[in-house]
Amino acid sequence: MVRLNRIYTRTGDDGTTGLVDGSRVAKNAARMAAIGTVDEADCAIGVAVCAMPECDIAGDLRRIQNDLFDLGADLATPGDDFTPGEMQLRMTDAQSSWLEARIDALNEKLEPLKSFILPGGSEAAARVHVARASVRSAERACVALSREDAVNPAALSYVNRLSDYLFVAARALNDGGRSDVLWVPGANRG
Repeated sequence: MVRLNRIYTRTGDDGTTGLVDGSRVAKNAARMAAIGTVDEADCAIGVAVCAMPECDIAGDLRRIQNDLFDLGADLATPGDDFTPGEMQLRMTDAQSSWLEARIDALNEKLEPLKSFILPGGSEAAARVHVARASVRSAERACVALSREDAVNPAALSYVNRLSDYLFVAARALNDGGRSDVLWVPGANRG
Protein backbone atom coordinates (compact mmCIF):
# COMPACT_ATOMS: atom_id res chain seq x y z
CA MET A 1 0.00 0.00 0.00
CA VAL A 2 1.18 3.49 -0.83
CA ARG A 3 1.66 5.77 2.14
CA LEU A 4 2.45 9.45 1.81
CA ASN A 5 3.28 11.21 5.03
CA ARG A 6 5.13 14.10 3.49
CA ILE A 7 4.06 15.84 0.29
CA TYR A 8 7.14 17.95 -0.38
CA THR A 9 10.66 16.54 -0.39
CA ARG A 10 12.64 19.39 -2.00
CA THR A 11 14.48 16.79 -4.12
CA GLY A 12 12.87 18.18 -7.27
CA ASP A 13 14.00 21.74 -6.70
CA ASP A 14 16.86 21.13 -9.15
CA GLY A 15 14.43 20.33 -11.99
CA THR A 16 14.64 16.55 -11.70
CA THR A 17 12.25 13.92 -10.42
CA GLY A 18 12.64 10.34 -9.26
CA LEU A 19 11.52 7.24 -11.12
CA VAL A 20 10.46 3.90 -9.66
CA ASP A 21 13.97 2.45 -9.98
CA GLY A 22 15.48 5.34 -8.01
CA SER A 23 17.00 7.06 -11.03
CA ARG A 24 16.37 10.74 -11.62
CA VAL A 25 15.35 12.45 -14.85
CA ALA A 26 14.69 16.02 -15.91
CA LYS A 27 11.11 17.09 -15.30
CA ASN A 28 10.86 18.03 -18.99
CA ALA A 29 12.13 14.66 -20.26
CA ALA A 30 9.96 12.70 -22.70
CA ARG A 31 9.18 10.14 -19.97
CA MET A 32 7.87 12.87 -17.68
CA ALA A 33 5.87 14.46 -20.54
CA ALA A 34 4.16 11.11 -21.07
CA ILE A 35 3.45 10.65 -17.36
CA GLY A 36 2.18 14.23 -17.11
CA THR A 37 -0.23 13.96 -20.02
CA VAL A 38 -1.57 10.67 -18.66
CA ASP A 39 -2.22 12.53 -15.38
CA GLU A 40 -4.00 15.33 -17.28
CA ALA A 41 -6.18 12.75 -19.02
CA ASP A 42 -7.01 11.15 -15.68
CA CYS A 43 -8.05 14.56 -14.34
CA ALA A 44 -10.24 15.22 -17.39
CA ILE A 45 -11.96 11.89 -16.83
CA GLY A 46 -12.56 12.80 -13.19
CA VAL A 47 -14.23 16.05 -14.28
CA ALA A 48 -16.38 14.10 -16.76
CA VAL A 49 -17.56 11.71 -14.04
CA CYS A 50 -18.72 14.69 -11.98
CA ALA A 51 -21.03 15.75 -14.84
CA MET A 52 -22.95 12.50 -15.17
CA PRO A 53 -25.44 10.56 -13.14
CA GLU A 54 -24.42 7.24 -11.62
CA CYS A 55 -24.43 4.80 -14.53
CA ASP A 56 -22.33 2.03 -16.06
CA ILE A 57 -20.17 4.58 -17.88
CA ALA A 58 -19.41 6.44 -14.63
CA GLY A 59 -18.33 3.13 -13.12
CA ASP A 60 -16.21 2.38 -16.18
CA LEU A 61 -14.54 5.79 -15.93
CA ARG A 62 -13.66 5.30 -12.27
CA ARG A 63 -12.08 1.95 -13.18
CA ILE A 64 -10.21 3.64 -16.03
CA GLN A 65 -8.90 6.31 -13.65
CA ASN A 66 -7.33 3.54 -11.60
CA ASP A 67 -5.87 1.99 -14.77
CA LEU A 68 -4.38 5.38 -15.68
CA PHE A 69 -2.53 5.42 -12.35
CA ASP A 70 -1.24 1.95 -13.29
CA LEU A 71 -0.18 3.38 -16.66
CA GLY A 72 1.65 6.23 -14.94
CA ALA A 73 3.47 3.73 -12.72
CA ASP A 74 4.38 1.65 -15.76
CA LEU A 75 5.78 4.71 -17.55
CA ALA A 76 7.71 5.67 -14.38
CA THR A 77 9.45 2.28 -14.43
CA PRO A 78 12.29 2.40 -16.96
CA GLY A 79 13.64 -0.72 -18.59
CA ASP A 80 12.52 -3.25 -21.14
CA ASP A 81 11.21 -6.00 -18.86
CA PHE A 82 7.46 -5.50 -19.05
CA THR A 83 6.55 -8.53 -16.98
CA PRO A 84 4.17 -7.52 -14.19
CA GLY A 85 5.31 -8.47 -10.74
CA GLU A 86 4.78 -7.77 -7.09
CA MET A 87 7.34 -4.98 -7.18
CA GLN A 88 6.84 -3.95 -10.82
CA LEU A 89 3.48 -2.58 -11.90
CA ARG A 90 3.01 -3.04 -15.64
CA MET A 91 0.00 -2.67 -17.91
CA THR A 92 -1.36 -5.93 -19.33
CA ASP A 93 -3.23 -6.94 -22.46
CA ALA A 94 -6.21 -7.81 -20.24
CA GLN A 95 -6.75 -4.11 -19.50
CA SER A 96 -7.07 -3.32 -23.22
CA SER A 97 -9.27 -6.38 -23.73
CA TRP A 98 -11.65 -5.07 -21.06
CA LEU A 99 -11.86 -1.74 -22.92
CA GLU A 100 -12.61 -3.57 -26.17
CA ALA A 101 -15.41 -5.54 -24.53
CA ARG A 102 -16.91 -2.32 -23.13
CA ILE A 103 -16.60 -0.59 -26.53
CA ASP A 104 -18.43 -3.48 -28.20
CA ALA A 105 -21.17 -3.53 -25.54
CA LEU A 106 -21.78 0.23 -25.77
CA ASN A 107 -21.52 0.34 -29.56
CA GLU A 108 -24.24 -2.31 -29.96
CA LYS A 109 -26.81 0.17 -28.65
CA LEU A 110 -25.70 3.22 -30.66
CA GLU A 111 -27.30 4.75 -33.70
CA PRO A 112 -25.11 4.16 -36.76
CA LEU A 113 -22.78 7.05 -37.61
CA LYS A 114 -23.89 9.04 -40.66
CA SER A 115 -21.26 11.77 -40.35
CA PHE A 116 -18.36 12.74 -38.18
CA ILE A 117 -19.60 14.19 -34.92
CA LEU A 118 -18.66 17.40 -33.19
CA PRO A 119 -17.68 17.26 -29.51
CA GLY A 120 -20.84 18.25 -27.69
CA GLY A 121 -24.41 17.24 -27.12
CA SER A 122 -24.96 16.78 -23.41
CA GLU A 123 -22.60 18.27 -20.83
CA ALA A 124 -21.44 14.81 -19.79
CA ALA A 125 -20.71 13.82 -23.40
CA ALA A 126 -18.86 17.08 -24.06
CA ARG A 127 -16.67 16.50 -21.01
CA VAL A 128 -15.96 12.93 -22.14
CA HIS A 129 -14.91 14.34 -25.52
CA VAL A 130 -12.49 16.68 -23.71
CA ALA A 131 -11.12 13.64 -21.89
CA ARG A 132 -10.83 11.80 -25.24
CA ALA A 133 -8.77 14.65 -26.70
CA SER A 134 -6.60 14.65 -23.58
CA VAL A 135 -6.05 10.89 -23.94
CA ARG A 136 -5.00 11.44 -27.57
CA SER A 137 -2.41 13.93 -26.31
CA ALA A 138 -1.20 11.35 -23.79
CA GLU A 139 -0.96 8.78 -26.56
CA ARG A 140 1.19 11.13 -28.66
CA ALA A 141 3.48 11.68 -25.66
CA CYS A 142 3.75 7.94 -25.02
CA VAL A 143 4.58 7.30 -28.68
CA ALA A 144 7.20 10.08 -28.59
CA LEU A 145 8.76 8.42 -25.54
CA SER A 146 8.73 5.05 -27.31
CA ARG A 147 10.84 6.56 -30.11
CA GLU A 148 13.69 7.19 -27.67
CA ASP A 149 13.21 4.62 -24.90
CA ALA A 150 11.47 1.31 -24.26
CA VAL A 151 7.73 1.53 -23.55
CA ASN A 152 5.49 -1.39 -22.66
CA PRO A 153 3.52 -2.36 -25.81
CA ALA A 154 0.50 -3.10 -23.58
CA ALA A 155 0.66 0.50 -22.33
CA LEU A 156 0.64 1.85 -25.88
CA SER A 157 -2.30 -0.39 -26.80
CA TYR A 158 -4.23 0.68 -23.72
CA VAL A 159 -3.90 4.41 -24.30
CA ASN A 160 -4.87 3.95 -27.97
CA ARG A 161 -7.92 1.86 -27.10
CA LEU A 162 -8.95 4.26 -24.34
CA SER A 163 -9.61 7.10 -26.77
CA ASP A 164 -11.83 4.74 -28.77
CA TYR A 165 -13.73 3.84 -25.61
CA LEU A 166 -14.22 7.52 -24.72
CA PHE A 167 -15.56 8.30 -28.21
CA VAL A 168 -18.15 5.54 -27.93
CA ALA A 169 -18.96 6.47 -24.31
CA ALA A 170 -19.61 10.10 -25.33
CA ARG A 171 -22.01 8.89 -28.01
CA ALA A 172 -23.75 6.63 -25.50
CA LEU A 173 -24.15 9.61 -23.16
CA ASN A 174 -25.75 11.52 -26.03
CA ASP A 175 -28.89 9.41 -25.84
CA GLY A 176 -27.34 6.49 -27.66
CA GLY A 177 -26.07 8.75 -30.43
CA ARG A 178 -29.45 10.33 -31.11
CA SER A 179 -28.26 13.66 -29.63
CA ASP A 180 -24.86 13.66 -31.34
CA VAL A 181 -23.99 16.94 -33.01
CA LEU A 182 -23.21 16.09 -36.62
CA TRP A 183 -20.52 17.76 -38.66
CA VAL A 184 -21.91 19.37 -41.81
CA PRO A 185 -18.93 19.75 -44.16
CA GLY A 186 -18.67 23.27 -45.57
CA ALA A 187 -21.92 24.39 -43.94
CA ASN A 188 -20.72 27.92 -43.26
CA ARG A 189 -18.79 28.75 -46.42
CA GLY A 190 -21.43 31.26 -47.52
